Amino acid sequence: MHPKKFGMWLFLASVVMLFAAWTSAYIVRQAEGNWVYFELPQIFYSTTVIILLSSVTMQWAYFAAKRREFATVKAMTTATAVLGLLFVAGQFKGWWVDMANQGIHLVGNPSGSFVIVLVVVHGIHLISAVIFVLVVLGNVWRKKIDPVQMEMCATYWHFLGGLWLYLFVFLLLNR
Repeated sequence: MHPKKFGMWLFLASVVMLFAAWTSAYIVRQAEGNWVYFELPQIFYSTTVIILLSSVTMQWAYFAAKRREFATVKAMTTATAVLGLLFVAGQFKGWWVDMANQGIHLVGNPSGSFVIVLVVVHGIHLISAVIFVLVVLGNVWRKKIDPVQMEMCATYWHFLGGLWLYLFVFLLLNR
């Protein structure tokens, strides 16, 4: 296995453990009481569709890269970047505007603190993934396709899409 891919898989495993620990702590703390229940913003349904579509475009770009189809790689990587930016914008609106309007903040009730911590860490990973896609896109526009980089980008992108689905379903069931 390529050393960079191995490092990325170790990183992904640590992210899984981090989110598993936080969501477990969330459930334990929620059971203690003194919890503010909230509604997930409607925009999260739209952002879920966006992240799923972006996963399709990323995989399409990856397959095209393996076939050295530069035009398709460029189009699909561009589409992934645009969808990724739309996803981040929708997440920002949902978390920082819609949730704040419900009174969910870092300080105050523990439910807000847990949600905000999950959001900030989720956001850092999202921004890093969008930056990764933009770096790959820059290489694609210069007609430099690195198969290992493209595979790593696709893996990280799909992982974050899966992580969002996990968080979304978790919060739907445990608000």
